[in-house]
Amino acid sequence: MILKHIKRLISSNLLVKACSDKLRPTSRVNSTMTQHHVKVVLEDGKIIKSSRDDRTYRALELTNGMRVLLVSDPSTDKSSAAMDVNIGHMKDPKDIPGLAHFCEHMLFLGTKKYPEENEYTKFLNEHGGSSNAFTSNEHTNFFFDVAPDNLEGALDRFAQFFLCPLFTECATEREINAVNSENDKNLQNDGWRFHQLDKSLADPSHDYSKFGTGNKETLETMPKKLGYDVREELLKFHDQNYSSNLMGMVVLGKESPDELQKMVVPLISEVENKNLPVPEWTTPPFGEKEVRTVCYVVPVKDIRNLSVSWSIPDLHEHYKTNPGHYLGHLIGHEGAGSLLSELKARGWVNTLVGGQQGGAKGFMFFMVNVDLTEDGLEHVDDIITLIYQYINMLKNEGPQEWVFKECQNLSAMQFRFKDKERPRNYTSSLAAVLHQYSLNEVLCASYLMTEYKPELINMVVDKLIPESMRISVVAKKYEGQTNNKEKWYGTSYKLENIPDEKLKKWKNCGLNEKLRFPDKNEFIPTNFDLSIRDQEIPLVPEVIKDTSMTRLWFRQDDKFLMPKAFASFEITSPIAYIDPVHANMTTLFSHLFKDALNEYAYAAEIAGLRYNLLGSMYGISLTVKGYSDKLFVLLTKIVEKLATFQIDPKRYEILMELYKRSLKNFHAEQPHQHALYYTSVLMAEVLWTQEELLQALDELSLEKLQAFIPQLLSKLYIEGLIYGNITRQQGLKLTEVVESTLKEKCHTKTILPSQHRRVREVQLPNGCYYLYQKTNSVHKSSSIDVYYQCGMQETQSNTLLELFLQIISEPCFSILRTKEQLGYIVFSGLRRSSGVQGLRVIVQSDYTPDYVEGRVEAFLASMNDYIGKLTEEEFQKHVAALATKRLEKPKKMTVQNDRYWAEIISQQYNFDRDNIEVAFLKTISKEDLHKFYKDKIAHDAPGRHKLSIHVLSTVESPNGPKVTPEPNEDGQSLDLLPVPQLPKPVIVEDITLFKRELGLYPLAKPYIDLKKAHSKL
Repeated sequence: MILKHIKRLISSNLLVKACSDKLRPTSRVNSTMTQHHVKVVLEDGKIIKSSRDDRTYRALELTNGMRVLLVSDPSTDKSSAAMDVNIGHMKDPKDIPGLAHFCEHMLFLGTKKYPEENEYTKFLNEHGGSSNAFTSNEHTNFFFDVAPDNLEGALDRFAQFFLCPLFTECATEREINAVNSENDKNLQNDGWRFHQLDKSLADPSHDYSKFGTGNKETLETMPKKLGYDVREELLKFHDQNYSSNLMGMVVLGKESPDELQKMVVPLISEVENKNLPVPEWTTPPFGEKEVRTVCYVVPVKDIRNLSVSWSIPDLHEHYKTNPGHYLGHLIGHEGAGSLLSELKARGWVNTLVGGQQGGAKGFMFFMVNVDLTEDGLEHVDDIITLIYQYINMLKNEGPQEWVFKECQNLSAMQFRFKDKERPRNYTSSLAAVLHQYSLNEVLCASYLMTEYKPELINMVVDKLIPESMRISVVAKKYEGQTNNKEKWYGTSYKLENIPDEKLKKWKNCGLNEKLRFPDKNEFIPTNFDLSIRDQEIPLVPEVIKDTSMTRLWFRQDDKFLMPKAFASFEITSPIAYIDPVHANMTTLFSHLFKDALNEYAYAAEIAGLRYNLLGSMYGISLTVKGYSDKLFVLLTKIVEKLATFQIDPKRYEILMELYKRSLKNFHAEQPHQHALYYTSVLMAEVLWTQEELLQALDELSLEKLQAFIPQLLSKLYIEGLIYGNITRQQGLKLTEVVESTLKEKCHTKTILPSQHRRVREVQLPNGCYYLYQKTNSVHKSSSIDVYYQCGMQETQSNTLLELFLQIISEPCFSILRTKEQLGYIVFSGLRRSSGVQGLRVIVQSDYTPDYVEGRVEAFLASMNDYIGKLTEEEFQKHVAALATKRLEKPKKMTVQNDRYWAEIISQQYNFDRDNIEVAFLKTISKEDLHKFYKDKIAHDAPGRHKLSIHVLSTVESPNGPKVTPEPNEDGQSLDLLPVPQLPKPVIVEDITLFKRELGLYPLAKPYIDLKKAHSKL
């Protein structure tokens, strides 16, 4: 299939040379300074945008060669900026792998104008903002968002990254540890391992083969041996590669284009233009010596995968034809007659991804990737035969204009009705494409398919031949059969040449009569009209149906005005989670159902209409969302299938085995994910563990699961939400389809009032300190999750806790991550579950959990003085920053729907929560917050409720686990905060006994009076 993000990934990887001759060199800005530095201006009317886009754009090319896109949105509640540098880790010096990525890290840690290491992040935090960055093959991308009134101050600090970074020796030494920790986090991640293995099998002289993340060996040990000063190399790398003509900047603010230009241009016009060429690689990374190979790979998790790939020409210049997308649409299709359909029918695979894949400027790839069943692993050659038979069918039939037009219509529809993005996501993505398209097409180019050129499609499909293929087969089966280890991740593999007889067999494999073009897509919407508006639309969802079986919430959209709608139903069954056996059956039912309906639903998915069916501890949840035109058709089909579902015995065996492996693979998840999981296990009244679920699988059979399905659906309660471009009557009709179909086909009755149960949260006693310890045998890092339970959710406690977290988040990261270098993953934030909440601090580290927890306690103890010393102005900055974050409006209908739905499934129904809690926030004093800290968080707080989870790595390390930090080269140790005197923890040995001895919190009370809502019907 083309996965949710594949289409966007494919589009975003299109590169095209800028056509500046289309631009007109005029400016309406009066400022002499900005005029002096601007070479080209393209006004809003010349920039192609979606017909529904109400923002105003201005594109600039500065005299220093930098491209800038200004986005004026007077209604925005967040401003944002991004800078994309067209230099990535493929430009790393050969002797210092990871230097581009390290440079990205270091730019955050002080500039000549703002030398404090945390100045940039502190400013953003105090003004409701956030930031991030990433480094890829050929891009380094920096971005932030901030409260609209503070854009100029944030831009000033941001611009210094590209003018005068400090790269101080102290920060350089410390941040190497952060990069090393980031790399350690990925060492046992199969995705990272396979990616680097692929790169390492390329021509070693090609830049694609480089190790891009870097670690302590590449950034400290190796450079020292070779006589390099890494700080000097950082300065040199920044100086030699960060050239203005390779930079693209996007700024989004509430100001007019003129005001934005006056604000932005003086800050960045002095970035030096070194007139560097855009990096380009004219030869592919896999040449004659590297193709016609099969690589057998041992994974960390128990997964099975087959990947077939070919090098193809750089298709960026053909973005208006997009031949790679055309082929990906067909090869990755999942409907009847597709490659996936035939592979599944034979029991060899479960999923398929096919399409073009970006490499870097000058080369691309085309790939087909499938996951393998046990039987499929024994039929790898046959699967590849089917792949070539499908390719032969495409060659034999030739390009089809109707397929191209279908792709064209889908892309045009997506552009026409595209959602408004979050500002920081929008600026980051646009900054990257500023390098790739003419300025008038930067908004639309990735959606354009306006030129049907069958010769280009034929050109690409002709490249998909056995003589240039590469095969990768991944399975635990190959343990003990390999003879190589990849250098940076230690992945075990064996590389072989494909025998000539196999290549000949695949070259002459002919056609397969079961493989064909897909049917025309009947789900593509044709009616984009907005529904008749209700005379008065309530500000929040309201109950429009409330019976013993069904409660329905409804809200017609009056903000986004898009032809889209959402139908969400929580279908509660009391037998869904009564024991691990029933929990497994509920989950397997949902997996088998989606698998069986996949061919039908795939056409709807690529037409912008999706559904999901998930098993949960309360029953099953069903959601259908997308264009409202065909939503009723899809929902009707789903519910009819649900009520009459018969399990395919062959698919049962395959998906049962897949589910079992997924449970077993939990052991290989990141240590911090284990810590989060065990916190949930200890805190929830009921939560079946991975081990319990795995053991219970022995009690399952096809017959038992088939008998369970009608039992699951025999007694239910349905709570639903209909939202979007839909009328009240249509919403009632949709819900009636669900209810009447279940009653008719399954004879469904309503559950008893006493069966409306929700899982409650364990109540920790005052002054407690519990510790639960587990080991992890996969990752070299350990992890902690320290949870300080603060009580039930309600307006006052919600607001105090969130304000406390707002104030401590930046110093927590700055002290524990940047200064003390405990690890790459350092997080402080909320934990909310079943109406109960608290503060949690998560750290994944090479230090022992005991040491890390001591550092967390030392940090929290220091917050007493930190809060006490806040001036009223500083305190109010944090209040305003939190208010800005909370009042940021959803940019997409799906986000608005999810917010409403979260209130419904939590049964709190506080649909106007943000406005209510922000109003209370503005009444909080510093003294109120200090009291909250002393009552709930301080080490001697009377109302402190602490649970600590320690996940200790048992992976052998050359020097053993870190207990305390080592002195630096000068023999000096960090000036660490003192650890307060703490009581000894109560060690939790038995989870069941732990829960039995403690009480449970009540459920949170609904914010609204449901009886009153019912009486209005």
